[in-house]
Amino acid sequence: MEYKAVVFDLDGTLLDSIEDLANSTNLALEKYGFPSQDVEKYKYFVGDGMYNLVVRAMLQKKANKKLIKECLACVIEEYGKHWADNTKPYQGIPELLIALKEKDLKLAVLSNKPDEFTKIIINKFFPSYFELVFGERESKGIPKKPDPQGAIEIAQTLKVSPQDCLYLGDTSTDMKTAVSAGMYPVGVLWGFREAEEILTNGAKLLIKRPLELMEILN
Repeated sequence: MEYKAVVFDLDGTLLDSIEDLANSTNLALEKYGFPSQDVEKYKYFVGDGMYNLVVRAMLQKKANKKLIKECLACVIEEYGKHWADNTKPYQGIPELLIALKEKDLKLAVLSNKPDEFTKIIINKFFPSYFELVFGERESKGIPKKPDPQGAIEIAQTLKVSPQDCLYLGDTSTDMKTAVSAGMYPVGVLWGFREAEEILTNGAKLLIKRPLELMEILN
């Protein structure tokens, strides 16, 4: 199969961002009287948007929605200050992007991180690689992953069939998105979740390091 495009998740796939996400959320939790959480726990809190991140970190399923929204606003404020403190590309990601561009593949990002943050962060770390960068845009009527609408929009905008797209991600949310969109789901094992979760949610291929993808494409 000759693929024409690669769609990437952001956190846990392109970037190791968990420490900054955890630290920013913990600052907000402490402000609102909730205990902070270990960084490792955040690997299972993230992935489904910042609202769900806050709900999970608060550990209160019936928390007041007004309180959640206030805490969320605080998280966004803190993350705006700290998103670049420790975040960095995973080893091998810059080399992978260079190699993919040399093969004339079209590249895109689809994240559940707020759209504004997603674009700012990609512009800092990978300013010249991606044709399209989409974060969470529910206010514009685009549902979050695992709804496939954002992924399908990427394929349509790039003028490629979803079947001609590889989709790389590290969570069940990503694999469900790829499957629903008709893209080829590739699970990455350097991110936030384990192989079992990725496989049971539709991954057709697992890779342990970024440049393994080139071995498959070549």
